[in-house]
Amino acid sequence: MPSETSLINNFLSGYGRFGVNLGLARIQRLLARLGNPQNQVPIVHIAGTNGKGSVCAYLASVLSAAGYRVGRYTSPHMLDWNERICIGQTPITNEALWEHLTTVAAAIEADRTEAEAEVETPTQFEVFTAAAWSYFAAQAVDIAVIEVGLGGRLDATNVCPDPLVTAVVSLSREHWQRLGPTLADIAREKAGILKPGRPVVIGPLPKSADTVVRQRATQLGCPLYEVAPAAIESGRWRSGLEGEFIDYESGLLGEHQRVNSGIAIAILQLLQRQGWTLPTTAIQQGMATTQWPGRLQWLTWQGQRLLIDGAHNPAAAQMLRRYVDQLPQPVTWLMGMLATKDHADVFQALLRSGDTLHLVPVSGHQSADTSELTQLAQAVCPGLTCYRHETLEQSLAAIGEADTTTKVLCGSLYLVGEFLAQHHVDTTG
Repeated sequence: MPSETSLINNFLSGYGRFGVNLGLARIQRLLARLGNPQNQVPIVHIAGTNGKGSVCAYLASVLSAAGYRVGRYTSPHMLDWNERICIGQTPITNEALWEHLTTVAAAIEADRTEAEAEVETPTQFEVFTAAAWSYFAAQAVDIAVIEVGLGGRLDATNVCPDPLVTAVVSLSREHWQRLGPTLADIAREKAGILKPGRPVVIGPLPKSADTVVRQRATQLGCPLYEVAPAAIESGRWRSGLEGEFIDYESGLLGEHQRVNSGIAIAILQLLQRQGWTLPTTAIQQGMATTQWPGRLQWLTWQGQRLLIDGAHNPAAAQMLRRYVDQLPQPVTWLMGMLATKDHADVFQALLRSGDTLHLVPVSGHQSADTSELTQLAQAVCPGLTCYRHETLEQSLAAIGEADTTTKVLCGSLYLVGEFLAQHHVDTTG
């Protein structure tokens, strides 16, 4: 008999053929069939090109430290679908996930049977999102922290009329084929999560994007709070709204976390103003103990230190490079990338003359061709030494023999997930 994991993967693969098809009609119809569970859960809704997962992690950690039962919905996953749906730090069990997926499937079938006209089948992401709402409602979570999947306005998560707080963390030119060619177009899609009268928090955005988000906030009467990077004083970070500063330590690495953590602090303070009990001690404890695996994470692997990070788009690659610039040079890179990514811009951000690059396919996904990536990387960075490998194991063996101090595995969260699935590592670094 197939395992529950196999049943889940096969079930979701069946919906994968419907691809990405942005729109709210299918998810709204499906959720109505399920009794609109999304309306039973207070939410914080987070959009952005990068950083939104980190903000969700901070919020879930702090709210849990304050004693709340917190749902967290993020994407993508690294190892298993279960990672996307958590209560506190605990992923949904296979048994519970299968239960809610089959509930969703039954609702789809009932709708198809009773409809007078042909009903469009929900996409994989819509089916999974509906299962998350169903689970959070059944578990009676106090609050859910919801990360937008793609864009915002037409994303399957954008179904709650009255979020407690919304946020647009960052914005760069990614998924422009679906969201629009300019930063203003992309900002318009992400600002689609704003709701009338509800507060919105934004990070530092490009000027054209900032203008769009502010205009949308004004149109909807949304109080808008702009967050600057947290200040650093005596090794501790400081951030807060309108002089309500909180000193804290971040459990996550990287200069970019000064913005992400500051946005989380602002959201938490807005929740305080709405009556949520969040003592300063709980905020400090939650911020310091936040974990977000696979993002600027040090591991000990075969007695060596290895830095892992998704770095799956140019903006994320730039953040990784700023961190790596503080480490011994040159760098040995192990990278795999999906075919849909902006390879040249990622290479431009990361690679430097004297570095060594080991390229490997991303197993089980639409991987970029490593021979084409090799030519591109050497064109972008002529002083680069580049190798191709057929498997992750081969590439790991090669970087294990490298004599450089700084070794980084990056380029895709799926590649990071494959590494973590195959190797027992010490996550204390």
